[in-house]
Order: sequence, then structure tokens, then C-alpha cells
Amino acid sequence: MKTIGILTSGGDAPGMNAAIRAVVRTGIYNNIRVMGIKQGYNGLVNGLIEEMNLSSVADIIHRGGTMLRSSRSDEFLTKEGFQKAINVLKVFGIDGLVVLGGDGTLRGAKALSEAGIPTIGIPCTIDNDLGYTDYTIGFMTAVETVVDAIGKIRDTSTSHGRANIIEVMGRHCGDIALYAGLAGGAESIIVPEMPFDIEQVSRKAIQGRNRGKLHHIIVLAEGVGNVYDISESLIEQTGIDTRVTILGHIQRGGSPTVFDRITASEMGRRAVELLIKGEGGRTLGIKCNEIIDLDIIQALDIKKEFNKEMFETTILLSI
Repeated sequence: MKTIGILTSGGDAPGMNAAIRAVVRTGIYNNIRVMGIKQGYNGLVNGLIEEMNLSSVADIIHRGGTMLRSSRSDEFLTKEGFQKAINVLKVFGIDGLVVLGGDGTLRGAKALSEAGIPTIGIPCTIDNDLGYTDYTIGFMTAVETVVDAIGKIRDTSTSHGRANIIEVMGRHCGDIALYAGLAGGAESIIVPEMPFDIEQVSRKAIQGRNRGKLHHIIVLAEGVGNVYDISESLIEQTGIDTRVTILGHIQRGGSPTVFDRITASEMGRRAVELLIKGEGGRTLGIKCNEIIDLDIIQALDIKKEFNKEMFETTILLSI
């Protein structure tokens, strides 16, 4: 293993830069050249590659986003585009690859591994929607961002005696809503994994108002449905002035938390060490606070399980 490449693909996540830094410096420490591939799989197909050094990754551990930039590549998904990517790796003498991203990105890593390119995946996505790992890099930072927003929205909601529905990201995974809703003291949490009754949400809002509560915070995962329709139903059933806040891509930005920085750094180091040992087709994760690696094919087949016990805790504590 003389030369390794690294790319980030799909949605960016806080902590990606910390992982990039760890991969580059671990590689250089072990006398391995590290090639940075710009713009994800699109950059791999089109040869947007340059060698990285110690200075390339200086002062980036605290920065959100990805210094290598990211994009989605339809061309990589074609037979011709995939072969171009393989050829580019050979032209640049890249012996192994480290890939950072979510489910779609890791499936690309799986395909490259099956094509004979030793590839290691690092799970980086705020959605936390991968079943084989307890947490993905970027998730905890996104949760902190949402909790901060909940606190600020509660202030203004209290001033006006309103209810506020806060829509958060996560696609069809409700983890951001669940964790942020519990930590932020939301009165109701609506996620795609659990059925919800708008009448029950309305009843809780009315009961809160009747005992003098001046706000009502509802955290809604984006995969549930149209937030404005839910808002209209709440207004019709309660008469409470209800506003909608869609946090959007603010959840992807910002300086990563200590947890995400440390986890990303540990995974970056482990990825390079696996390649040095001649291993590929692996993906990293975290289980019970331990960094793990497992076969990428098996990992992607593991179904994500929603934490129903934590959800029940939110119901109990929001009476």
C-alpha cells in the first residue's frame, strides 16, 4: 500500500474534515502518499485529484462541511462511468480508497471493493440512518444545532403564547427529531417510525394551555408528511396560533462537537491501518463506545432499529 485516495460524497456532515485530517496524517506517518479526490465520485470519474500533505489538513478539525467538497454523480452509477473511475484510480496509482458518506456513498464503496479496489467506508451523515452503527459522524452535531434552535424558538413562542412545529432533517429516519426533542424538552415528537394522532397532539397542547403554559414545541421529522398540513390541523382543533419553522440545511453546518471530532479522528486512523493490513471491503462504525469494522456488504444489510424505549421516555416526560 503505497498510495491511498480519499473522497467525501453525498450530503456533507460536521466531522468530515476531522476524518480527512486523520486519514492524511496517519497515511503520511506511515510513509504513504494520500491523494485527495475533489467533489466525491464525480471527481473520481473525472480525475479531480491532487496529492495532500500535512499543510493540506492544517486547522480543519474544527471546521464543518468538507474541504474536499462533495457532489452526487449519476455518471458513476453507469457502467461506463464506473469503469472510468476504476481507470482513474489506476492512472493515479491509487492502491486503496477511503470513502466518507452515508448509505448511498457506502454502496459505491461496496461496488468498488467488489471490483477489486480495497475500499474502507467511514459513516458520515447527520441522518444516523445506518443500522450497523450506533452513531454516524455528524449526527450529534446536528442534534446540538437543533436543540439550540428549540431553545430560541421557545423564547419567542412563550412571548406570544404560540405553538411551534419545528421540522428537522433525517429523511425517513427520526433520530434527529427523537434525540433533539428529548434533549430540548419538546412537548410532542412526531417521527416516521411511530404512528401519531393529531388529536392526541392537540389534546396535549390544550391541556398545557389550560394549566398556564405559554408555549408548545412540536419536533417533526421531515419524513412524516407536510408540516403545513399538520399545522393547519392543529390550529383547527385547538385554536392556538401555530407557526412552522423548517431548520433545513443549517443542521448540516457548524463546528463539529467533541464527540464527532474524536469519533472521526479514530475512524480515520483505523481506515488507513486496515488498508495497510491489506484489508478492503470494510466499513467502520461505533458500538458501545468502541470503534468497530465489519464487512461492508453485511453492514449495509443491517436494518436500522428505532429506539422505541427512548421514544416512550419522551412521552412520559412531556405530560
